[in-house]
Amino acid sequence: MRVWTSEQSHYLDELIRLEGRGKADHSCHACGDSDASYCCEDCFSVDLFCRLCMIKFHQNVPLHQVKQWQDRYFHTTTLKHLGLHIQLGDYTGQSCRNPKPAREDDFVVIDVHGIHEVVLDFCSCTTLCGRFFPSTSTDPRTAATFAVLEHFHLLLFESKVSAYKFYHCLARRSDNTGIKPIKDCYSWRNLTSLKRSGHGHDPAGVDAMQQGQLAVLCPACPQLGKNVPEDLAHVSSNERWLYSLFLAIDTNFCLKCRLVSNDIKDPGLSPGWGYFVEEGQYKTYLHDHADVRQEKSMCVSHNAINMANIKLSKGLAATSVGSVVCAQHNMRLASGVGDLQRGEKYMNMDYIVFSTLSAFASTPIVNFSYDIACQWHKKLWQRVTTLPSQLQPNRAHTAFNFFVPKFHITACQTNFSFNWTPGVERGWADINRVAASTKEMGPGSRREVLDDHFGDWNWKKVTTFGRVLLCKIKEAIKAKTEHHHALTELEESIKQSDLGVASLTNWTNEVLAWELDHSNPNPFESRVTATTQAAVRLELLMQDAQDLEDRSSVSLHSDVTPSILISTGLDIEHTHLGQHATNEQQTKILARSNSLQRRIEAWTKIQVLYMPSVSQLRATNATPSTDFQLLFPSDICSYAPCDPKLLHIEWSLRFAQANDALDECRSHIRLHHQLLRFKSQHLHGQCANTRARKTVQAVDDRLVLSHDKYLRARSALVCPSRHVDHVGPIGDLGGQTLGTAIMPWIWLTHGISSHDSEGLQDTLRVEWCKARARHNRWQEEIQLLLVEMQRVLAFLAWEARQWDKRATLRMVERSEYAEGLIAYANRQAAIRRGLSASFLGMWRDVGALKMLKLLDLDIGQASAVKVTNVLALGWKMDG
Repeated sequence: MRVWTSEQSHYLDELIRLEGRGKADHSCHACGDSDASYCCEDCFSVDLFCRLCMIKFHQNVPLHQVKQWQDRYFHTTTLKHLGLHIQLGDYTGQSCRNPKPAREDDFVVIDVHGIHEVVLDFCSCTTLCGRFFPSTSTDPRTAATFAVLEHFHLLLFESKVSAYKFYHCLARRSDNTGIKPIKDCYSWRNLTSLKRSGHGHDPAGVDAMQQGQLAVLCPACPQLGKNVPEDLAHVSSNERWLYSLFLAIDTNFCLKCRLVSNDIKDPGLSPGWGYFVEEGQYKTYLHDHADVRQEKSMCVSHNAINMANIKLSKGLAATSVGSVVCAQHNMRLASGVGDLQRGEKYMNMDYIVFSTLSAFASTPIVNFSYDIACQWHKKLWQRVTTLPSQLQPNRAHTAFNFFVPKFHITACQTNFSFNWTPGVERGWADINRVAASTKEMGPGSRREVLDDHFGDWNWKKVTTFGRVLLCKIKEAIKAKTEHHHALTELEESIKQSDLGVASLTNWTNEVLAWELDHSNPNPFESRVTATTQAAVRLELLMQDAQDLEDRSSVSLHSDVTPSILISTGLDIEHTHLGQHATNEQQTKILARSNSLQRRIEAWTKIQVLYMPSVSQLRATNATPSTDFQLLFPSDICSYAPCDPKLLHIEWSLRFAQANDALDECRSHIRLHHQLLRFKSQHLHGQCANTRARKTVQAVDDRLVLSHDKYLRARSALVCPSRHVDHVGPIGDLGGQTLGTAIMPWIWLTHGISSHDSEGLQDTLRVEWCKARARHNRWQEEIQLLLVEMQRVLAFLAWEARQWDKRATLRMVERSEYAEGLIAYANRQAAIRRGLSASFLGMWRDVGALKMLKLLDLDIGQASAVKVTNVLALGWKMDG
């Protein structure tokens, strides 16, 4: 910065110098004419030229901005004003015998440098010969250069800038004073999509287009006939999961569309050719089934389904967009996007999902990930029968599995979890930035723009497969090793007794039976009912009543038994806990401080009867009521005598309190998640967002309160567990997910014996099942990643061969057209081979990992072994 400061004045002087003519000699730099008053802003040279030399030097660059020295400063002028004519169709500098000037000599060209008014003469060809893309095919008066269209196309993908803002930026580049009015002015993206998909090389032309053929395909997913064989009948049952298709279904409520036009006025140029379903057939199906009533969802927080018919849709042609993506690689799928008119209705999603699946008719296994899969799948096959026949899948050849993401109630997570099912393993953030600009578009234009963005998203994914798959397999190798060690240690601990060996054999049989047939008992579900505070209190009261009836009661107070004493103490403690939650609650507690003090005094008088040692402990530490220590048995059992019966009672109540607190935490977390999702998707404006933040804050406050309640209960369980015959609390996942968490150490210190409680054995079984599933899933992940690496290279090789064939597929009369077809096909084939070579370079060490036994795999599948062999040999796939 000090160096820049010292040079600051010099830089400023140079900027000011360039405002003038710069040299003492003001003659033409080319011919020496003294009448040199013109300078080009876009040329490298800053020299002055005369009018004729300026025109001569700009025959090949007619879209530069020039200025004229007049009245002792430079004025903005144009090459049109100097007399430059642009002649299309002939060689530069040669005149045409029969030129056809643009109407009224008024033609505007939009370029990267700005917006230019030019004099343009047509010949027998179109403006495309000069790399000008016309605004209309009949008598155009405006065109954009290929360069500015390509520049805007990339800028649109990266920054999501609208065409309006980009055009006005170019206008300000031409004139930033506002003195000249901006001339507000097509389809480039449609032609580039057709060109990149190879349909410019198709002899049948655009008329032969089929649905979904403009989509960029996922090279790692099983594409029959491209990267896997067309016939999978030879694949054994143990290998079928390697050819599974993983689909994620989701809805975006930000991508709304106002009712500003219709499909007749704005039909779009690629109906169903890309990622959106064909609109005509889709709306016909919805109209024919408009009277079908949708059943209510019984799962937690499924507002998208339960409120589907009452979503605010006034003035909207679409309230949201439903989508199907490749769950493994987050790529958009052909015919996998559709508008939703009123919420997330089943019939909309059914049509979109099975439109996508129509391109994967022979895939052996399809895995659906959907946040409402637990409800959506119930009557799915009954609804599928109403779909058009070409969309109905062949269930005899394809197995369908249904899964839910993490945010669901425990029952759904257990029955529909990716983590526990063998052979299994979404991105709106990028597209949400164009939601505001596409909301006001007509339906056809909006679909074209979104299709274009989806295609760019997919292509960027394709170019990063080398790095992404390499990172994934490194992570999978590390995780598999860790989980293998954890599972081995656990099984060694269990096998320390004969009962443990027998139990492990039974558990293994149960898991294998469930994996083959989910109608069998689920080994991941606990078979011991969770204990609640209400149930424990009821059980203790019933025990007190039984003791009174048997005359075995040892109560030291006529009205307060030991169980009532501890229960009341927990209630007082919860009142204490509440005073630290919010200011409002603290004010209420302070107002009731006298009542609280009287309750504490009454409780402590009875407490002394059962726990005499607390009076001496409390006498040495006098505290106000707000900080009063209740001194439960768990607080003093380590250094003062305490009745074991009181310890048992407190342990039972604390254990139930911890369970209740965890349930409250889960409920609050789910509610917090749903509120944030609703806020981001549906609420706009300061007023609505302020109210929403207050609601979210209230839920957060309750979550903090429940969390503190759990921490107190857990802390109180630690000390009594050393004095009573119970196991202490189990550790949490330490911030890890279900798929990455390592087994808590506590299970490795305790095998199985006949003295263990039913609850402990049940919990140990569930933990072993989860540990085994985590290990197996990571092992399968490695196998699948190796297969995906092979598929990516095979797909790129297939695409390269397709482009080689396209080079001479279409026969044309004019040699320049034939050369263009061959050149473009060769360039596209070279790109695919370049990507393949780049990926091979990144993956060169994967085969070495296998040879060094770092993978430590017993794959057993011929295809997976073949992959590692190919990796080790260098992967010569282009044959």
